[in-house]
Amino acid sequence: MSTALHKYDRLEATALWRAGPDEQRRDVIVSIGDATLVIFDLQDRALTHWSIPAVRRQNPGALPAVFFPDGDAAETLEIGEDEAEMIEAIEKLRFAVARRQPRPGRLRFGVFGLSVVTLLGLGVFWLPGALREHALRVAPPAVRQDIGEAVLEQTARVTGQACDNRLGVAALTELQIRLGVDKLKVVPSGVRGAAVLPGGTVLLHRNSVEDFEEPDVVAGFVIAAQTATGDPLRRLLENSGMIASFRLLTTGALPDDLLRAHIEDVVLAPPIRAEDAALIEAFKTHRVRISPYAYAIDPSGEQTLPLIEADPFAVTPEPVLSDGHWIALQGICGA
Repeated sequence: MSTALHKYDRLEATALWRAGPDEQRRDVIVSIGDATLVIFDLQDRALTHWSIPAVRRQNPGALPAVFFPDGDAAETLEIGEDEAEMIEAIEKLRFAVARRQPRPGRLRFGVFGLSVVTLLGLGVFWLPGALREHALRVAPPAVRQDIGEAVLEQTARVTGQACDNRLGVAALTELQIRLGVDKLKVVPSGVRGAAVLPGGTVLLHRNSVEDFEEPDVVAGFVIAAQTATGDPLRRLLENSGMIASFRLLTTGALPDDLLRAHIEDVVLAPPIRAEDAALIEAFKTHRVRISPYAYAIDPSGEQTLPLIEADPFAVTPEPVLSDGHWIALQGICGA
């Protein structure tokens, strides 16, 4: 690999780069550096760095050649047939890397170890924020799912075992489908309202389903928690510091003690509340009334008056749950 890199040291070519699906393509200069493709604007300012081990080709054998960084097919680099030397160089370097990569079984974590080599060589990525953003960008769904399952295993010591009444679990499944949530669990303690874990699981305190008269309230807790949390893996890395991002990049996993600390932070900390405008839009998207939730968190309605007045629905257009399922859900934790 080092020999191949030396051969193409500082090779440059013109190309078209697009940062995302909603962005315009722009003229750029692409250069091969130390195990990276560096993309510059026409004023010689670096726009981004791609790790050569993570470069993928969208249209093998076709021209113009279109490349993208692994994990983000929306960002593209288009190199025309008049820059054949650059295309050949990228392909040869990609081939050289592929011959040295581990066999299936460890493949999905390989990109993390290779990416960190690039990070160590680029001073900008020593900054915690940049390191975190890079880890979030390259983490594939399989790694996110593994972390979510590992986090979920740590919750019982804080929340108690999830409630599992058979009819209640069936009703909870209906609520998952109605709200488009990957997984919902009702727990006997710890959570205040609802909490979102990496991997997409939403934890609900039993009071969220037992203490209110209509299912719109519990739906509200779920929607509000998701809106406030955003990407739950981002929150985990923000709370855990630069070492967590580094571990994720190098191993594709996070240690149990860090996950336990995160659970305590998420479950025991006061819930985060999203901006009113974001909440209103989220309830509108899910076709759920916001007033029941607003009165649930402030029975007087004084602190949540903007939400109440902006409720997009007088009646929920599509029932959250049938009466039978709502009754079953309220009994999910038993007596």
